[in-house]
Amino acid sequence: MNSFIYNALPSRVVFGAGSLAHLEREIDLLGAKRALVLSTPEQAGQARAVADRLGGRAAGIYARAVMHVPIETAREARDLARRLNADCAIAIGGGSTTCLGKAIALESDLAILAIPTTYAGSEMTPIYGITEAGLKRTGKSTRVLPRAVIYDPELTRTLPVALTVTSAMNAIAHAAEGLYAQNGNPVMSLMAEEGIRALAEALPTVREHADDAAARSDALYGAWLCGAVLGAVGMALHHKLCHTLGGSFNLPHAEVHTVVLPHVIAFNASAAPHAADRINRALGRKGGSAAAGLFDLAQSNGAPIALKDIGMRSDDLDAASELAVSNPYWNPRPIGRAQRGEIRELLQRAFEGVRPE
Repeated sequence: MNSFIYNALPSRVVFGAGSLAHLEREIDLLGAKRALVLSTPEQAGQARAVADRLGGRAAGIYARAVMHVPIETAREARDLARRLNADCAIAIGGGSTTCLGKAIALESDLAILAIPTTYAGSEMTPIYGITEAGLKRTGKSTRVLPRAVIYDPELTRTLPVALTVTSAMNAIAHAAEGLYAQNGNPVMSLMAEEGIRALAEALPTVREHADDAAARSDALYGAWLCGAVLGAVGMALHHKLCHTLGGSFNLPHAEVHTVVLPHVIAFNASAAPHAADRINRALGRKGGSAAAGLFDLAQSNGAPIALKDIGMRSDDLDAASELAVSNPYWNPRPIGRAQRGEIRELLQRAFEGVRPE
């Protein structure tokens, strides 16, 4: 076996149907007294239900989380937490809400308790992202890692099917890149393969029966594993492209990951054959292209497969490819200005929705 380093992140996970019932206990374990509840406008009702449950321990609600965490939103939420003397933030919802909590924690001592209702996985990572002047800046800090995560599959049973599929593909992307990460290790590879398997097997059932309790539980379990991979090892070309497309061109986060993933896996296949083999195995495929398998998984479950269908303009592809190669970063297949043309071709295929071979 090759040498490796494994760093475990300090987080507490409470998983199971009905586990929201343990919310008060988890706040007690944080030593918190006044919680600011965060959500998107669409999930304000869930935020209100959490605040009502907490009664006097709820300092207030901030239901204005949006994609990619604009710095103006982050500052507004930080100021509110300060004015309300909140000592913890409860982020209920998807990645946008969790990442807003992280933006607050980045410049304060607030503890974050995450209650995911999608499969984004950001609740398991010390990664944050803030968008300013059209550019998304990302970084890593253990101070933004949620101290506790409550995974209650019951809260995902009303997640719309279309969002379920793209959110699951977003999670699978974390695991897929984790399989060829520069600092990968056998533990993360096991978690990545199992996460992809759980999500891929759950999706067809969820698509046919959106409130199926067992399938929803399996999908959330897979998302947890994929999120843990994202938090423990580095990412590469796929996440760089998606941050560029999402932050600079305001494209929807999960949909971008869904569309781009098969094309990046195809691009990296020759440099990471073992990752492709594991992806195929997780998808239940005996062989062939892992990239095509991921494309088929998305398409067969009704997800978008082309950037042109989620708001990308063809006129922006040149700028996107330039941004993607402008700063050096590791990828199993080297990336730099010399590969700008290849990245431009990758984006063109993703724009048109061409099935990778």
